[in-house]
Amino acid sequence: MGTSTRDLEQFLARAADGDMDAFGHLYHATSAKLFGIVLRILKNRAQSEDILQEIYVRVWEHAGDFEPGRASIITWMATIARNRAIDALRRDKRHDAVVDDFDIDQLADHDDLSVADDAERNDDLRLLEICLGGLDDDRRKMVRLAYLDGFSRAELAERFAQPVGTIKTWLHRSLKQLKECLGS
Repeated sequence: MGTSTRDLEQFLARAADGDMDAFGHLYHATSAKLFGIVLRILKNRAQSEDILQEIYVRVWEHAGDFEPGRASIITWMATIARNRAIDALRRDKRHDAVVDDFDIDQLADHDDLSVADDAERNDDLRLLEICLGGLDDDRRKMVRLAYLDGFSRAELAERFAQPVGTIKTWLHRSLKQLKECLGS
């Protein structure tokens, strides 16, 4: 039986009240997905495992801060994971670490979420791909590098041979265009 978004929210609410068993259930249901996010950014399995521990410490400490009306629990947790991974990447500039020889897609246990959650995620991803397709090629690459691979503005400036201020403006405008396209 899969774990629904509602179940995850209940686990988090109970964890906010200090329920370690509920937190264990939350960890079991979400850790593979968060690990996949972190590994995609860091490209180092051992470092990703360490960062995953930091992520769950942060989730535990801020469990009471989650607001269901603002974002889904998976989005909230994925944002924490992404931000922690990018912080680690910036602390340790080993971009060319090699990913262990396995398929990252195997990490995500799609049985953890209901079919409805999975379908909603797929619809969201399709819409995002359509909206990304509306960006100029360089802007699309820049958004992907910044938000999927964790590149800093300075790294993007060097890669695209533009001043940091220009990169900042392009990212801002690209995100605004994406937000309008997504209807957010």
